[in-house]
Amino acid sequence: MEHIKEYRKINAKVEMIEEKLKFKKDLLEFDKRLLNESTKAKIDKYIEKENKKLYPLVFALQDVNKEVNLRLPFAMRRFNTKDYWLRREAIQTWRVAGKTSEATKIYYDRLNELDEIKRNKENSVKEKIYNRISKFVAVTDEEKTRVSNQYQQELEISKKNIELFTQKANEEQQVKLEKLFAKYEKDVNKLNVELEKHVQIRDTLKTESYQLEDDIVLKVENLTMQFGGLKAVDNLSFKVRKGEIFGLIGPNGAGKTTVFNCITQFYKPTKGDLYFLEKNGSTISLNDYVVHDVIKKGIVRTFQNVEVIKEVSVLDNLLIAAHTQYRSNLFEQFLHLPILKKEEQAIKEKALYVLEFMGLTNYKDWLAFGLPYGVLKKVEIARTLMNNPQLIILDEPAAGLNDSETAELTKLIRKIQKEFRCTILLVEHDMGLVMDICDTICAISFGKLLAIGTPSEIQNNKDVQAAYLGVSEED
Repeated sequence: MEHIKEYRKINAKVEMIEEKLKFKKDLLEFDKRLLNESTKAKIDKYIEKENKKLYPLVFALQDVNKEVNLRLPFAMRRFNTKDYWLRREAIQTWRVAGKTSEATKIYYDRLNELDEIKRNKENSVKEKIYNRISKFVAVTDEEKTRVSNQYQQELEISKKNIELFTQKANEEQQVKLEKLFAKYEKDVNKLNVELEKHVQIRDTLKTESYQLEDDIVLKVENLTMQFGGLKAVDNLSFKVRKGEIFGLIGPNGAGKTTVFNCITQFYKPTKGDLYFLEKNGSTISLNDYVVHDVIKKGIVRTFQNVEVIKEVSVLDNLLIAAHTQYRSNLFEQFLHLPILKKEEQAIKEKALYVLEFMGLTNYKDWLAFGLPYGVLKKVEIARTLMNNPQLIILDEPAAGLNDSETAELTKLIRKIQKEFRCTILLVEHDMGLVMDICDTICAISFGKLLAIGTPSEIQNNKDVQAAYLGVSEED
């Protein structure tokens, strides 16, 4: 037992160092992107500054009459408002007078008078605008030629300035990148030395009982779970191969969910061993871990009933699910230091990628409360993908879904297996889904093993048929 504890202690250090190495790499990519964005923003700001110097010359080359006509409506807005109400007053007077011929003549005379006033006003305003902007706009051909030549000269100077500034900014960025890489290499080399030392110690502590056969990711050996006098699982053994979709089937009450709860250590088995292959190639005994540490080993699960947090958004559900991915310590989180901000940004980007992968981008800002059941099922599966899973355990993922949603789920599970290169272990009562998607199926009844094999072998197994369909008295 002391040997196992020492192995676990050293293995935990190895995992921590590996996580630090991964985080250093992610941090380097994040810093590189920030540096690129900062340099680009600096160059864009300088280009804008240079362009502003050319604005007076560009304005001086505008057509003066066109500029006057553009400004005229704005300058006439107050007069037009007053003119509108005078015309309304004229038409109202005409109506009150009974629309007689004399009133009509007075009305049209008033309109002609207002038109004349408006024309005079427009001419007066145009003249004022023209006099004002003619000081800045080239009017004569000689002025236009002079300003055009000056503009070309200034433009060439501006282009050279921008080119020199861009070159300098890129050189400064390269120097910063070299410093960044130097610091990264120093930190990584230090961590690699420490990692190698602990890996050597861990390898000396390995025992044969902790070795799994090739391509086996999970080994359940003589698993027994007893509640008082009831055996929910009775001496059950099976193996799950790496990268396959493994189905666990059986009638209601067969002990399927209990098996899942033992694998995730929600229940501590009465007897039996559970071995799991981590991504780093190490084999661990799950019985040595508590329930909240299992997820750190690469095992994630969903539940029969949807267990999302309904009071927060879909995006926040994924961010909360990734809490084990944070490597910043309590002090760094308390002070909200830059390392925490970088971690938050990296995890948020991952969450947005997972939402897009699952087809949930449109729901990212919606509260989980009130969303359709099929969408909530997807959200729960999406949360498992936030933890870099080696093994995903799905407990009746198709429960409550209609035929079209089940067909979509089938494609999604295959897509997850291929894209995330993980193993999937599922319990499901929809035999169409199980037979269509699983590579291997384990059938149990009353906690005992009935058969293990391919879907066709399970379909033709008489013990499985008897467990599901029963046996006639004649048999």
